[in-house]
Amino acid sequence: MIKYVPGMTSVVIEEIPDRVTLAVDISNCQGNCVGCHSPFLKTDVGDPLTEEVIDALVAANFGVDCFLFLGEGRDLPRLLALAEHVRSKGLLVALYSGRTGVEEEIYAAFDYVKVGPYIEKYGPLNSRTTNQRLYRVHHGADGTFSKEDITARFWRRGIDPNVAIKA
Repeated sequence: MIKYVPGMTSVVIEEIPDRVTLAVDISNCQGNCVGCHSPFLKTDVGDPLTEEVIDALVAANFGVDCFLFLGEGRDLPRLLALAEHVRSKGLLVALYSGRTGVEEEIYAAFDYVKVGPYIEKYGPLNSRTTNQRLYRVHHGADGTFSKEDITARFWRRGIDPNVAIKA
């Protein structure tokens, strides 16, 4: 079972580049980040996230084109099934994981995957020194996929002319 925290969902425009994203906090976090901004998400809190709940959340947030799981819980088969449901509704699907790496099945099921625990001395995703990475996953018609590291899209232009930033 995957659980989410009602009342903690929000529409965001900075978590996934070029997307209007519905971000949903998932409990039972597998990460163990020092300085975690939401330590309560390490516990088994919230309500079951079902296909019906996803449909209702999307319907209540007109204009979103991406659904972001902020965390992955501890039930991989269920997470993958929910990702497939989101995709079947015509939305892109994203995952933020606090782990250093995730299973290949996750990359195969998601369009965006962020990996890496938050480590204060390296900074968050928008810091050039971050240890975290956001990948855009490109899916082939034959079931194959490739990962493109798009982390640099979060870095502000003009700070370091030696770093190329994709437009």
